[in-house]
Amino acid sequence: MGRSLRSGRQLKSLSPPKQRGGAKKAAATDVPKTTKPAPTKAGRAKKVAQKQTVSKEEEEKDSTASESGSESESGSDSESSDEVEKVVPVPLKKAKVAAKEESSEDDDSGSEEDSSEGEDDDGGDDDQGFTDENAKWLKPKQSKMQLMESDEDDDEEDDEFGSASNEGSDDEMLEVERQSRIIDEEMKLEQEEAESELRRTIAQQTSVYHLPTAEELEEDENRVVPPSELRERIDDILEVLADFKTRREPGRSRSEYIERLGQDMAELFGYLQELVDYFLSMFGPNECLEFLEASDKSRPLVVRVNTLKARRKDLAAALMKRGVRLDPLANWSKVGLKIYESTVPIGATPEYLAGHYMLQSAASMCPVMALGPQPGDRVMDMSAAPGGKTSYIAQLMRNKGVVIANDLKPERQKATVANLHRLGVRNAVTCCYDGRNIGAQMRNSFDRILLDAPCSGLGVISRDPSVKVQRTIPDVKRCAHLQKELLVAAIDALNHKSKKGGGYMVYSTCSVAVAENEEVVNYLLSKRDVKIVDAGLDFGKPGFTRFEHKRFHPSLALTRRFYPHVHNMDGFYVAKIQKLSDKRHGEAEKKEEAVKEAAGDTTKAETETEVEENMRSEKKKKRIKKFRRNEDRDEQQVVRKKSKMSIPNAQVKKSTKKTNAKVSKPRRMKITGM
Repeated sequence: MGRSLRSGRQLKSLSPPKQRGGAKKAAATDVPKTTKPAPTKAGRAKKVAQKQTVSKEEEEKDSTASESGSESESGSDSESSDEVEKVVPVPLKKAKVAAKEESSEDDDSGSEEDSSEGEDDDGGDDDQGFTDENAKWLKPKQSKMQLMESDEDDDEEDDEFGSASNEGSDDEMLEVERQSRIIDEEMKLEQEEAESELRRTIAQQTSVYHLPTAEELEEDENRVVPPSELRERIDDILEVLADFKTRREPGRSRSEYIERLGQDMAELFGYLQELVDYFLSMFGPNECLEFLEASDKSRPLVVRVNTLKARRKDLAAALMKRGVRLDPLANWSKVGLKIYESTVPIGATPEYLAGHYMLQSAASMCPVMALGPQPGDRVMDMSAAPGGKTSYIAQLMRNKGVVIANDLKPERQKATVANLHRLGVRNAVTCCYDGRNIGAQMRNSFDRILLDAPCSGLGVISRDPSVKVQRTIPDVKRCAHLQKELLVAAIDALNHKSKKGGGYMVYSTCSVAVAENEEVVNYLLSKRDVKIVDAGLDFGKPGFTRFEHKRFHPSLALTRRFYPHVHNMDGFYVAKIQKLSDKRHGEAEKKEEAVKEAAGDTTKAETETEVEENMRSEKKKKRIKKFRRNEDRDEQQVVRKKSKMSIPNAQVKKSTKKTNAKVSKPRRMKITGM
């Protein structure tokens, strides 16, 4: 019941102040309305002052009402109005205050009208009939301008109170709200940074880069250029080359920028100029920079598990107990382990000495995997020292079959023998032959051959930095010539009629030079009856089919290249070759040429003999004529002597004349009877 009374009081308090007093009633409908003039600035100030006084009075009433426990029935309306103000939200309170102000203004300005209206109401209730007490209160008493001004005042008050409430709301916010506000601030900051960076990049990309002239470079020669300046210049040139049409300097060609880039790279990384130029011809400018940077970084330490003595799972557990942090090498290898950190030397652990694993780079495992030796095969490793690949071949063959480990230098074979004994290899034989003569000495003797040819080492610069200043392009060409001889000899020693599915060989180098890789294999294709087959490696980049002005066989795309900046491995090249027959390309042509040369020689000999015979016959004729002349002269002399001498006819003996063709002078006749 109390709640219903209180609710009734609250509804009653929503009526305008005039009706709450009960002294006034609703005006008649026929009373003309009075228009209210627009308030001035003075009126606005007065309204604000009245609002403040009313709010103070209400606060005082609230305090007195809380102190006094009970009030009279006449004061119940004020109490109910206070309760309504407490319950009703702030906007409704403001509307109530505005209504009170309007009612007070109406009371002050139109007291006479109210009195006259009251008289009329007293006399005309019977004539009007049913009237609503709230009819006058429901009619709007403010013009549009007054409403707009009151809204502006309310907005100002809201701003004043809102700022204070926001300052104090940080303590009242939930943790989620604080986090969301922090995230919003971070996003705003990132957006500002992104806009500034975008403006900076646009300014850089649209600017024209000035390439140093010859005079400026001469000045740089007299001073030590810091690496930071060289790096900045390299980055600028790379940006220009990326958008050469818009950012190049007028009158400068692309070759000038490339030349300057190569000189700066050679000086920054410590290479010979010719090596950097060679790398720039192989890779693009950006990729060449990545290759040089990756070549200065060390590769991860990798070990290969010897499955003849241990399993990878057991070995990994044993090494982890010794404080070694490791992971499996990759999905393509089942025996590799990558080591990140170790508290003990990896090459001196009991497991290493027992032959459970071998230190071997990830790239050097790829040629053996491509070769794929099978148990029972007859395999040869033409360049075996120090035995890493040879032991891996024996491991895949499960110590069945024969492995010939050959190397030119006997002192290097000592390490090979030691590693084979430590790893438990029992099917290997070591020898020291010149690989160039193996084709003639062991023709058609092996099912599979691995040739890890000696090279310039341009792919393992991280392990041997001396290559930067010791290797030259003529050295690369000399290595390529040796590799061609070894590769041809290996093909001659390979048996293409093997019943075990042989006739395959793998050619590999630890170099990235085209002259040592694609050019060598392309030379073999032109000399022997072979073909390139898929190496069976899912990773790696395909080999070159063209380089500068050179064009190679399309099947060279089946070969695989590995780079330090792409695969985080040593630079390596792998090509798998199948021998088809013992035919040699160009042999028929050589035979034809030999026949032609022999025929030419015979005709030449015949002509020479004919000429000689003609000369001899002519000489013989000349000698005969000369001899006959001499004979005639001698006969005349003899006749003259006989005429002078007085010799009896009886004593003179007639003798037959004998002549000798070889004697130039005739013999003298003997005179007897003197």
